Amino acid sequence: MTGIPLIIAFVVAIVLMILAISKLKIHPFLSILGISLLFALVAGIPLADIPSTIGAGFSGTFKSIGIVIIFGVLVGTLLEKTGAALKMADCVVKAVGKKHPELAIMLMGWIVSIPVFCDSGFVVLNPIRKAMVKRTGVSSVTMTVALSLGLYISHCFIPPTPGPIAAASSLGIGDYLLTVMGLGALISIPALIAAYFFSRAIGKKVKAADDIENDDTVQTYEELVASYGKLPSGWLAFSPIVVPILLMALASAFSMAGLNVGIITFLGTPIIALAVGVIFGIIGLAKAGKMKLFYEITNETLKVVGPILFITAAGGVLGKVIATSSMVTYITDNSNVLSAVGIFFPFLLAAILKSAQGSSTVAITTTAGILAPMLPALGLGTPALAALTVIAIGAGAMTVSHANDSYFWVVTNFGELTPEDGYKTQTLGTLIIGLASMVGVLIMYFILK
Repeated sequence: MTGIPLIIAFVVAIVLMILAISKLKIHPFLSILGISLLFALVAGIPLADIPSTIGAGFSGTFKSIGIVIIFGVLVGTLLEKTGAALKMADCVVKAVGKKHPELAIMLMGWIVSIPVFCDSGFVVLNPIRKAMVKRTGVSSVTMTVALSLGLYISHCFIPPTPGPIAAASSLGIGDYLLTVMGLGALISIPALIAAYFFSRAIGKKVKAADDIENDDTVQTYEELVASYGKLPSGWLAFSPIVVPILLMALASAFSMAGLNVGIITFLGTPIIALAVGVIFGIIGLAKAGKMKLFYEITNETLKVVGPILFITAAGGVLGKVIATSSMVTYITDNSNVLSAVGIFFPFLLAAILKSAQGSSTVAITTTAGILAPMLPALGLGTPALAALTVIAIGAGAMTVSHANDSYFWVVTNFGELTPEDGYKTQTLGTLIIGLASMVGVLIMYFILK
């Protein structure tokens, strides 16, 4: 099967998957794998190739983010057990103000995700989110959505995140990364505003598991502090998060400058950088006199990570099946049909690819590769407009995050949301910020044109 019938089959498959998870209450792991197998059969992938396609999608996900998630969760657990997360939450609330914790966590996510993948960023910052929920009494859903969308915006817009860098290079503006960064930061403003108001509104309508559990048992800040004993210093509290971010940012800066320093590249690799964060977390655990808990903490971490990794890997299988089918090729071959819509074309194409296969980075890089020879014909041939095209692609690549996106499962699992509530929060939220971003892109288009 190919062409329009395959597109229709894909839409039907996504609907069936959502129904299986939310209505029939089939575990997401089995639902996604089942739909992946059915879609592979309908798409006409040779029977002999289906097992290897499923295996490649499953193992590829583990290879790309598996260890990163494990280390990130371990860092988070260490921060929780030592009281470091509570200390960080207190510092952030004091800096921004007690009345705006959702703004604090959103901006923190936006900054962190510039050098760090949003999946890893959410895992690392989740303990701070949970501590701030207890510290301020704000809805857990509000804080989850604010953090998630703050991370997602810079992940899709601002180098040195890999997607925007690759897109800029494909579009021939590798020497104009500062322009891309500036436009990305500027277009982030309407997206962040939309994210802020949406997170506050949705938190009044949706409840997470920890919202329900803590309705009558929220501890005061003083009680929390007393339960941890003496809190660590601000520097020691932030170091398991800040040091890995600095290492990754330094490696990205060296790479952007064309400098190849082996030790910097090594330390800036996400796996190694987060391993360094784990070491700083262990130092904090030792200073708190709780090293005897380290084995238990590690064991607890692996129990928490297991379900997330397997569901995430199942999403990777669906993405691989779609990429192996002829659907992406069909979209690429018929891209001229969409080109008449101008600056909206990059957004629409990236949104189709994002929704189809799940990865924002893949959607960004694929869309940029398709558009590269077409920029002059689209009237986007100047460096400034090409840089704006990168941002339009990024806006499309965040529209929308649903069940075939690993980030969807990271947010719903760590935010203690059901998949059905994930569609109401994460999926709807990414649609809103994607559209808000495109409004900003359109305004800038008329200014730069």
